[in-house]
Amino acid sequence: MEVALFEPRIPQNTGNIARSCAAFNIPLNLIEPLGFKLDDKYLKRAGLDYWPLVTVNKYANFHKFSESKTTKRIISFSKKNGIFLKDFKFQEEDVLLFGREDSGLPKFVIDKSHFLISIFMPNLQLRPIDEKGVRSLNLSVACGIAIYEAHKQINFQNSN
Repeated sequence: MEVALFEPRIPQNTGNIARSCAAFNIPLNLIEPLGFKLDDKYLKRAGLDYWPLVTVNKYANFHKFSESKTTKRIISFSKKNGIFLKDFKFQEEDVLLFGREDSGLPKFVIDKSHFLISIFMPNLQLRPIDEKGVRSLNLSVACGIAIYEAHKQINFQNSN
């Protein structure tokens, strides 16, 4: 399994996601342009001292990224539409792709993906959204939930 971030903008989110990648021993793919430099102090601080434990791959654009993953399923995550996370069956070689914090994934990226998964809270059956209207989850939270669910499924499949 791998995680990919499409043009991330907030260094703290990327740092937190890097920590999750370290915890689950999975690579982190960053698709440029980034909204920060890789030596950003907030990125480093959020990732703590786990950076040496993470394999980070950078790609100049989505085209270069997708060319390098032709043998893998690219699974796009969105707050809109798609298959509910709880209903999706992950595979060991999947790449979990998350969009920008401000605009998500563009249509051309979703169209190139193999599956689109909805990661909006009601679909996760955690609890109903307050009627005041939470539009989405923080990127690092959504990514952490997806990593955990995929890891849980894959380990369960491998133990049988």
